[in-house]
Amino acid sequence: MDTFGYLFQGLMVATDPMILLYALIGVTVGTAVGVLPGIGPALTVALLLPVTYGLDPAGSLVMFAGIYYGGMYGGSTTSILLNTPGESASIVTALEGNKMARAGRGGPALATAAIGSFVAGLVATLLLAFVAPTVVKLALTFGPREYFALMVLAFVTVSSAFGDSARKGLISLFIGLALALVGIDQLTGQARLDFGVPQLLDGIEVTTLAVALFAVGEAMIVAANRHGVEDKVTAVKGSVWMTREDWKRSWKPWLRGTFIGFPIGAMPAGGADIATFLSYAAEKRAAKRPEEFGHGAIEGVAGPEAAKNASAAGTLVPLLTLGLPTTATAAIMLAGFQQFGLQPGPLLFATNPDLVWGLIASLLIANVMLVILNLPLIGLWVRLLTIPRPWLYAGILCFATLGTIGANPSPIELSMLLIFGVMGYLMRLYGYPIAPVVVGLILGPMAEQQLRRALSISQGDVMTLVSTPVSAGLIAVAAFALIVPMIMRARGKGQVLSQMASDED
Repeated sequence: MDTFGYLFQGLMVATDPMILLYALIGVTVGTAVGVLPGIGPALTVALLLPVTYGLDPAGSLVMFAGIYYGGMYGGSTTSILLNTPGESASIVTALEGNKMARAGRGGPALATAAIGSFVAGLVATLLLAFVAPTVVKLALTFGPREYFALMVLAFVTVSSAFGDSARKGLISLFIGLALALVGIDQLTGQARLDFGVPQLLDGIEVTTLAVALFAVGEAMIVAANRHGVEDKVTAVKGSVWMTREDWKRSWKPWLRGTFIGFPIGAMPAGGADIATFLSYAAEKRAAKRPEEFGHGAIEGVAGPEAAKNASAAGTLVPLLTLGLPTTATAAIMLAGFQQFGLQPGPLLFATNPDLVWGLIASLLIANVMLVILNLPLIGLWVRLLTIPRPWLYAGILCFATLGTIGANPSPIELSMLLIFGVMGYLMRLYGYPIAPVVVGLILGPMAEQQLRRALSISQGDVMTLVSTPVSAGLIAVAAFALIVPMIMRARGKGQVLSQMASDED
């Protein structure tokens, strides 16, 4: 069966009334959390993991994907009207979007963001459908050595991509890898780091760790900074519809942003942040009126918004085909797959084609739902910004606790929720990224398993890990991704010190 056949088969699954309901819930919740500053799709999916434990896997995963897409949509509202990006991927939108809102053109800014997101999401989802089978065919040729090298590349790129320091990213990763050692050894059957607690023999639940780090830790850091400045919302003035001139200036940035965002989102070290900045730079170079940039150029909203949403679809390429998350939300979605006993990767396309293609097809439907929700209901989303922060985060803490109790009613589990929540607070306080911890816990056992298999086949020869062109190439890329940023930072510090020395002279 070709891609069109699989996509049609997926549409048949996605148009099931219950799947449609899950998609609608996902995009609605995703848009709402995207609008609320400080609450991103990763936190929301983490909160819903324990709640969806006993639900239908296909519906739950469709809902998670809808939250991801909806969160990308909703983030533009906060950036444009509040000048407060809910996520780092929305920073670029705030540069021009808030200037447009202050000039009385908040409506067209929101409209070009919503329509650009729809166009990008539609095109990027189709690209996902056509690119994924090719990646799957390549991945099916991988053995233990190649898979271990791929895991190493994922570890390095995730550690480097999240946070401002590769050192802090690697420390976070090793915390996750250490937590992954807790439980029974898969090869020998010996208990490891269980400290005499029977509940730890099964290992640490990814759901508990994700909820604690993302939800409890975030609530604690917000409570600690409760005396911050109140945000002021810029009202939407005039019509929300775009003029003919606005359409003329927006359609090319939509397409350029889509084709910039999708491949960058699919890269191991990519992500929406990089895509939006590249799109903004491209639009500034291509603009006929570059002097408007910095004063409310509509191209500076249209391009980055399209790139941001296209990168969300691009992120699903390595997640579905290789089981590798490249964003925090993708890491939590990987945990969602695993809680239903599913392992994303090339075999998933063979063993559960209905689920995979139904998920991909549901993204097309979710995009239509999102554009219908965003434009007419903009007044409702703006009202969400008036919810007091204490109420909001008190509700999150309550929801996180009840969800954990519902999934695993144990005093040990609640204790770990509190311990990991405090750890998440301290990591945020000192600037350590959260996502590498979750990635380390999820991918750590898989990397250990593939490493042991490779060494068993070669009878302990370590050089077997780089004995094939693919594994050697992946290890080389991982080393390059780790060393080059360090050298560039060192050179940057050296230049600053030499400049200071010359100023003193």
